[in-house]
Amino acid sequence: MSLEKITELSRFYGADPAFVLAGGGNTSYKDEKFLYVKPSGVTLAAITGKDFVKMDRAVIRDCFARDFDDVNEREAFVKRMMAFAVVNDGGRPSVEAPLHELLPFTFVVHLHPALVNGMTCANDGKAWCEKLFPEALWVDYCDPGFFLAKQVAVACAEYKKANGKDASVIFLQNHGVFVGADTEEEIKAIYSDMMAKLADACKTAGVATELEESTLDVDSVMEYAPSLRGFMAESGKVATVVSSAPFAIPRGPLTPDHLVYAKAFGVVSNAPCKEEIDAFKAERGYLPRMIELPGKAVFCAGAKKSSADTVLALARNGALIEQIAKAFGGVHYLSDAQRGFIENWEVESYRSKVASGVGAALTGMVAVVTGGAQGFGYGIAQELAALGADLVIADMNVEGARKAAAELGAGAGGFAVNISDEAAVEALVKDIVCAYGGVDLLVANAGVVRAGSVKEFDLKDWSFVTNINYNGFFLCTKYFARVMSKQNKATGLWSDIVQVNSKSGLAGSKNNGAYAGSKFGTIGLVQSFALELTADKIKVNAVCPGNYLDGPLWSDPVRGLFVQYLEAGKVPGAKTVEDVRAHYERQVPMNRGCFPADVARAIVYAVNQKYETGQAIPVTGGQIMMN
Repeated sequence: MSLEKITELSRFYGADPAFVLAGGGNTSYKDEKFLYVKPSGVTLAAITGKDFVKMDRAVIRDCFARDFDDVNEREAFVKRMMAFAVVNDGGRPSVEAPLHELLPFTFVVHLHPALVNGMTCANDGKAWCEKLFPEALWVDYCDPGFFLAKQVAVACAEYKKANGKDASVIFLQNHGVFVGADTEEEIKAIYSDMMAKLADACKTAGVATELEESTLDVDSVMEYAPSLRGFMAESGKVATVVSSAPFAIPRGPLTPDHLVYAKAFGVVSNAPCKEEIDAFKAERGYLPRMIELPGKAVFCAGAKKSSADTVLALARNGALIEQIAKAFGGVHYLSDAQRGFIENWEVESYRSKVASGVGAALTGMVAVVTGGAQGFGYGIAQELAALGADLVIADMNVEGARKAAAELGAGAGGFAVNISDEAAVEALVKDIVCAYGGVDLLVANAGVVRAGSVKEFDLKDWSFVTNINYNGFFLCTKYFARVMSKQNKATGLWSDIVQVNSKSGLAGSKNNGAYAGSKFGTIGLVQSFALELTADKIKVNAVCPGNYLDGPLWSDPVRGLFVQYLEAGKVPGAKTVEDVRAHYERQVPMNRGCFPADVARAIVYAVNQKYETGQAIPVTGGQIMMN
């Protein structure tokens, strides 16, 4: 039951950005023998009872009874003992696990609210702590891990001797607060009182507790973000760059989390360029992860969308802490020695690696799939996401696009677009650049079908098909190529446009002239654009799927092609939609329709193939073959 309560408490605070930064913080529950603590790499908002690491309390306490003259020997011993203390198949225990054992309460919740760190990261933080929270324990900054645990252990012993009770609230300089209690109601009451007192102190000082920011300059984003994807890239891979309305980025390191995930230093520039970023790296030994364009934008970079978003969250949090710290005597930064320890600490390197995600084949690639809210497009998006790409789902059905993105998980986004509307396509590209910095792969999948005899076909239906399938591809290529060209100059890499065509673009289709004509014409565009855009390091190819007989395009009971073809008499002798389906299955040597996974593999082939452009690749089960 208590494990369920700590899970509920963890989720309660984990879902509230006022308390939890980038999924951080940690919680625990203990009984007489065991400590159940949050593992590294699991967010409080999503934690389950099964996630908690079960640890032997006696083994943890044994660590405090030992000491070593050599720092490295001591850290190695503690690392071994912490691993030995784990008695279940859980993950790696939180680096603060020893501190959770120190507090003799059933529940312990360690969080990093900006309001709290506005005080703990302030020059006069200790004095304010004594004034606002006279029964709390303040601990001066110490490097994390066993160093901090030993210092807190001594401070807790002295506190108990002086006060005749254990400290239930411990403020750590530049590192948030620990709260211990025997009930979840007490934990919530302590945090609620704490936040109220800090908010009142800020109000009295005339300091806002919401981040002060202005309006994002989208023109500046379009000018700089695509290039910054290359300038801020690490390990030979392009960076994802997210943009925000301007605010004053942190001017120094504040907490271990700021250092681990955002480096807590950035560039302030009126026109960021490669030379400026290279100079930053030469001085500090690493690339900046945030750039402030005063009054116009803030750019934050990461290996993929989720890590770039984390940097932005930490940059905003750091800026807010600096702002709040004005109420408590001004901001106090970590020293160079403290910064160096954290940046090189193996435990923190592990946390950063976990947060950045596993390096799958397409990790870091931004892939846009038009018409990706359903059917073939969504199936392709699923396959690309499974390979690590950050997916942008662009569709006229914006609610469907957002739902699809939510299902695809972190890094995916849903956007509205009508690809036959030039203004809508231009707006889509701007939205994507603001959210991701640029695009590595455009999968031009959106398309429509209207079937019927040429002798009776309406011009409005003909124009509808042409505007979407042919003109829409032209418009997408026009605006996405502009961004790709700019980013490729900075990254030195190639980008890809892959048009999802059809076997009807390779061979005529009876009673389907509008569709087949648009697809034939689009292959002409693919070849022509390929010839032109090689100068911009953009490859343009098409994949030509066979019929996705299980998708809504074919199977929809009202407007699906099975119904349309039956009504148009396209399949002689067919009396039911089942007859129509059987007819099309018989045309395929491999005896089945095409699946999204088949098409996704062809798309990935086109991306990975460095010496291929202007091609139309059949994915038809042998129904249509290359000449």
